Amino acid sequence: MFKTYEEIRVWREEMIESVSGDHLQLNAFHDQLIHHTFHLSKEKIEREQGPPPAPFAFFLMGSAGRYEQSLWSDQDHGILFDGDEKHQDYFLSLGEEIREGMAVVGYERCEGNVMASNPLWCQSVEVFTLQISKWLKDAEWQSLRHFLIFFDSRVLVGESALLLKVKETSFAVIEGEPEIFTRLMNNVNYVKKGVGVFGQLLPDYSGEKKGHFNLKQTVYFPYINALRILSLFQQVTKSSTLSRFGALRSLYPTLSEYENGFRQFLQQRLELKKDAANYQNVHVVKVEHLSKEEKKQLKNQVKSAQKLYQMAKSIVKEGQS
Repeated sequence: MFKTYEEIRVWREEMIESVSGDHLQLNAFHDQLIHHTFHLSKEKIEREQGPPPAPFAFFLMGSAGRYEQSLWSDQDHGILFDGDEKHQDYFLSLGEEIREGMAVVGYERCEGNVMASNPLWCQSVEVFTLQISKWLKDAEWQSLRHFLIFFDSRVLVGESALLLKVKETSFAVIEGEPEIFTRLMNNVNYVKKGVGVFGQLLPDYSGEKKGHFNLKQTVYFPYINALRILSLFQQVTKSSTLSRFGALRSLYPTLSEYENGFRQFLQQRLELKKDAANYQNVHVVKVEHLSKEEKKQLKNQVKSAQKLYQMAKSIVKEGQS
């Protein structure tokens, strides 16, 4: 269908506005863009180095892994392969081509280098499973951060069973050493205050984003961290926040009211940022540009998201005692 990354980029520019008003349609479109980019990358590497030497899974992480990308998104992806470590060079070449192709299409390279071009995120199932176990047992802040990034993953192309195997191993490690869970919760314990004592939205007061309200840190992160914590606790392998709500609803019926709030937030985020020009501006809004109703909705979202996060922490603490 497409012969170059540039053709995919043009298609993105032509189509993105038509799907930008609906969260699910937008993320389905992102999947299509990345899928086409992946296959062009794979075809190029196959011409140069032959077919893949082992079964593999190309997986997405971050907002793409959670099926929660906004208008703009950066890259978060990895490759697992079921074979000898000598095959890593082949898949790293594929990862590098994917990275460059996605950059052309319109996905910024990940600042943290969480991409399949990085050996850390391009490994055999056997080695990656050992690495996950080491991250958890080390329980260092950065190691646990890497694990939490990985946990929000889903396979876009290839063998889903490879990723599932690693996730199930991680559950076994956490179950065997419960103190790991406490460290994981501490890793996501910071919640940026979004509403002041007088009920006002709290924007950044200095720096490049002065006067802007951070949607990501004040609303989005508390929602995703709450559902991630509960999913780890209940060994739910799903990666999107909405699918996690669905999987956990029967265990925690009170989640339903928060699920509706999260859906509303995803929609409001799209409406507020429909004119965002780049990835840097997709997570912040200028407070003075918000209407009275928009401010009210955001205040309610801040309170709801942070209440949910505290509830999730309480559920886990009670379950561990």
